[in-house]
Amino acid sequence: MNPVQNHLNGAGLGLRRCFLSQIVDNPPELGFYEIAPENWIGMGGKLGKQFRAMTERFDFVCHGLSLSLGSTDPLDEPFVLAVKHFMQEHRIKGYSEHLSYCSQGGHLYDLLPMPFTAEAAQHVAHRIRRVQDLLEQKIALENISYYAAPGQEMTEIDFFNAVVTEADCDVLLDINNIYVNSVNQGYEAEAFLKAMPASRIRYAHVAGHYVEAEDFLVDTHGGAVIDPVWKLLAKAYEWFGVFPTLLERDFNIPALPELLREVDTIKTIQNAWQRYHVRQSA
Repeated sequence: MNPVQNHLNGAGLGLRRCFLSQIVDNPPELGFYEIAPENWIGMGGKLGKQFRAMTERFDFVCHGLSLSLGSTDPLDEPFVLAVKHFMQEHRIKGYSEHLSYCSQGGHLYDLLPMPFTAEAAQHVAHRIRRVQDLLEQKIALENISYYAAPGQEMTEIDFFNAVVTEADCDVLLDINNIYVNSVNQGYEAEAFLKAMPASRIRYAHVAGHYVEAEDFLVDTHGGAVIDPVWKLLAKAYEWFGVFPTLLERDFNIPALPELLREVDTIKTIQNAWQRYHVRQSA
């Protein structure tokens, strides 16, 4: 199995079909793009050609939606092998998935939380190891947002770290999910962040959410990133160093210039903390 060998750089953006035609001939200055392989495997026609034109010029990473790592259903190994072929075909630099499940005798079309138990941690870690064996590389595991934790025996962070350690996988650090969960579950976001396995972070996500109530946030990826999330990202750079970070926007997608302004905010924060760490090491 290969360790992380194809490093991402800088600030990235989730590629969406609605603006692909705008950027294929005049692409913005971005470090990398992210796509859901489920939406692009087997894509042909004009979109397929445009996608190929992008992957030939830029770094890409796959962020899966449907592998259902935490399910008790059989692992979809043919899909994993299809992802492997797709990544090889397009020279894609890595694959990430959610610490969740989305199937039980059929797909449920939502990312549901694992029970925070030692048994569940062993179960999902075993499946992650199998995925990594099939792909012949490590994957990155994302900390998810959740709204209930039935059967909880461990804290969220202890469960996440147990899975990552046992699976020997990397981490996709979702900053917005930490903030959303800290409000909904009543814990300290910075304490959770500081307990993350920093050496395993491959890249990060920032996104927006919906405020249902003062103490209830919904992780929609449908709005602008808010200031507390930017501040938490800066804190991560302060503690762990600067790592590649991607803007997620899945719904209510605004005009491309507005998206790129948020990506520029990532770049600004990255540059500031990069200079800080250079000064500290001088």
